[in-house]
Amino acid sequence: MTPTTETTVGIGGAAESTDMVLNIGPQHPSTHGVLRLRLLLDGERITRAEPVIGYMHRGAEKLFEARDYRQIIMLANRHDWLSAFSNELGVVLAVERMLGMEVPPRAVWTRTLLAELNRVLNHLMFLGSYPLELGGITPIFYAFTEREELQHVMEEVSGGRMHYMFNRVGGLKEDLPAGWTSRARACVASLRSRMDRFDDLVLGNEIFRGRTRGVGVLAPETVHAYGVSGPIARASGVDFDLRRDEPYLAYGELQDTFEVVTRQEGDCLARFECLLEQTHNSLDLADACLDRLAELAPGPINQRLPKVLKAPEGHTYAWTENPLGINGYYLVSKGEKTPYRLKLRSASYNNIQALVELLPGTLVADMVAILGSLFFVVGDIDK
Repeated sequence: MTPTTETTVGIGGAAESTDMVLNIGPQHPSTHGVLRLRLLLDGERITRAEPVIGYMHRGAEKLFEARDYRQIIMLANRHDWLSAFSNELGVVLAVERMLGMEVPPRAVWTRTLLAELNRVLNHLMFLGSYPLELGGITPIFYAFTEREELQHVMEEVSGGRMHYMFNRVGGLKEDLPAGWTSRARACVASLRSRMDRFDDLVLGNEIFRGRTRGVGVLAPETVHAYGVSGPIARASGVDFDLRRDEPYLAYGELQDTFEVVTRQEGDCLARFECLLEQTHNSLDLADACLDRLAELAPGPINQRLPKVLKAPEGHTYAWTENPLGINGYYLVSKGEKTPYRLKLRSASYNNIQALVELLPGTLVADMVAILGSLFFVVGDIDK
């Protein structure tokens, strides 16, 4: 019998699983700002994910300490550039609470109206940009068309297109222009009549549903563990909204119109559905505010303030249901004209941390779908 000769050929590391580190960003233009993801891959599957943040950090909290209570409003409306009015609102609510100040009813209802219009502007951006990140270009054109119409209304009342600077401690900068409420009502009706484009064009698209259904499922336990809030949390069945559970502004009187939109699936599709349905409800809330403003007797839109505004010594906390989730403002005062400390809790900062749990086990091809469905603004993460 002829003896058998065995020859072993070296095949390097190809015979065993080899991990690879992949950096996504920070230069990638598809996100709302500059974010970097450090992914550990096993083939095409993600085994570990680490969001690397801080590329847009501007030290807003430290700057708050060097500006007086009028000036910090300008700083606060920029971290989430899609929700500028809502960002201003949280700061002035905290200062007013510290001062024990009561705001005129006309200012309360106008603030509520503008906050909901700002929410619609924010959501329209993501309703257009998210399908774009998955390859659908048409919705972004519709979204910007609707945003432009609403931007005209917001610009007329405030003078600003993105950074409104319309809130003031004690109310608003000035009263509404003559005839503005009629133009705002017409804009809301016009938007509502065309919102079905997103229902039909996006939700009715089988490719979009195939890329998002069952992808990136966020469990309610993870929502609570990471402090996730807003439409992302409600898409996982976490039924919490400050506008209903701890009403501020005029939301306590809008409960008949207000609806907390939830889903149970917790996937990318559920998050998009929550965002879209919440936009419909914000338009209804805006109409309700316009109705109430029409019933109010003429009156002041703000309080007269001293030339130098100083908050009494102490501390307080105010939080708001911003378009992207819960924003919190912890204000500490030493009795001076500037805050001793103003800690900002931004929604996107907490929401993006959930990627650590969401991405492992998924394919690289699904990473963009999951990332986009968290509806974040990077400036809101980095502050």
